[in-house]
Amino acid sequence: MMTRAHPSLWVAAAALAFSTAGEAQEARPTAADMISDIAAGTISAEAAVEAALARLEAWAVLNGLAHSNDMAALAAGRAVDAGSTTGPLAGLPIVVKDNIRVEGLPNAAGTPGLMEAIADSHAPVLQRLVDAGAIVIATTNMHELAFGISGWNPTYQTGPEPGVRNPYDTARFAAGSSSGTGALVGAGVVTAGFGTDTGGSVRLPAAINGVSGLRPSMGRYPADGIVPISSTRDTAGVIAASVADIALLDAVITGGDAVEAAPLDGVRLGLGPGFTGNLGPDVQAVWDDVLAELEAAGVVLVEVDDTAIFDLNNQISFPIALMEAGPDLQAYFDTYMPGMSVETMAASIASPDVQGTYAGLVIPGKLPAPDGSLVDGAPIYAAAMAEGRPALIEAYAALFAGNDIDALLFPTAPLVAAMASAEASSVETFFAFIRNTDPGSNAGLPGLSIAAGLGPDTGLPVGIELDGPAGSDTRLLALGLAIEALLGTTPLPPPPGE
Repeated sequence: MMTRAHPSLWVAAAALAFSTAGEAQEARPTAADMISDIAAGTISAEAAVEAALARLEAWAVLNGLAHSNDMAALAAGRAVDAGSTTGPLAGLPIVVKDNIRVEGLPNAAGTPGLMEAIADSHAPVLQRLVDAGAIVIATTNMHELAFGISGWNPTYQTGPEPGVRNPYDTARFAAGSSSGTGALVGAGVVTAGFGTDTGGSVRLPAAINGVSGLRPSMGRYPADGIVPISSTRDTAGVIAASVADIALLDAVITGGDAVEAAPLDGVRLGLGPGFTGNLGPDVQAVWDDVLAELEAAGVVLVEVDDTAIFDLNNQISFPIALMEAGPDLQAYFDTYMPGMSVETMAASIASPDVQGTYAGLVIPGKLPAPDGSLVDGAPIYAAAMAEGRPALIEAYAALFAGNDIDALLFPTAPLVAAMASAEASSVETFFAFIRNTDPGSNAGLPGLSIAAGLGPDTGLPVGIELDGPAGSDTRLLALGLAIEALLGTTPLPPPPGE
């Protein structure tokens, strides 16, 4: 089991060092550690920012950086040290996905055609963290336009090869689409950051990079100021070193109260075969250990029938995302980037998979038919929204109520991180990794991915997820705190080059 990091790790960070390789692997510092040390004067906010920027540079191999906010971040750190900026997050360095508006930086969503779209204000969800004293040190690389899970995006490259890389094995991907945020939090560059999640894009990079991530219930966080795919499915979400850090940031965003760990004895968690079958060997090994520990703690594991969930989700998932992408993006441009069109932006898309999706499906409004032909997507989308999605929501409600379960439990991703290459953007890889995260996204449910450990053969991170009824975010966080206390946090990877 991993213990919480000692504040001395942040003192070492203030000296712009990683400490020793052994020390870096023994503990994962948290946002709460950082905030406490700044408040106590153990480290200044400016030094904390300097240290985070140094770690960002040292981890350039990850290709996690989109745009540096270094000068503004250092000034914000000095404001905290001077007492002119206060709040529950005062001095905390964070990173923000490139599709979320950060004042003074491109709101580029990882695509060349939006590099001149400089944000004149923060997205409202980010503004709440900044008002509480958080400091944005950079925006992060991502799967282009958030349309994928591999993070193979040639638009930004700081390392020797393209694609956002996994800090535990830089030959592998960081998942996505919030790839850079997941990789940088996983590496310990920062302890928290923002991503967005349409079908798994916060939870997958959290799990694959050894940290935790929350997709909140739809509507829990403000949606304005975020380059969209689907207004039905998109939400901002937090990726952080621990569930406790997610709970801290979630309370700031929502104005809610602090969350305490829930007793696990007697908690009922559902296991569905569609979510828990066909796991890779390392995921299976970690999953088996997790189930044994939960049962020993008094959790009641309930077998449930998830057939209807997957059947309904398969009918509606692509129609909703693909048919909303064009109109929702154009509406965003009309509000924030007047004069920009989807067609103009799409002409300079750098990633072949995303270019093909926009040219072949999004812009003409087409969907693939079972025989491989393309058909008009409008009637299929209308049926998905009028019939399929309500049926999915009802199926989830019946599953939770009929089995008297607090949440579903499953591995966040059925596999450990794939090798980083253009082939990781294949349709087959996409479907393999979103299998478990996508259904709850379409139903608008909250999902919390919790770091569960390292696979025994590969040494790569594995995550587990709790999906609960709509609006049960606080309950999931309370359960997540208890499960995290049981399992411990995943150790940091070795420093780059070691």
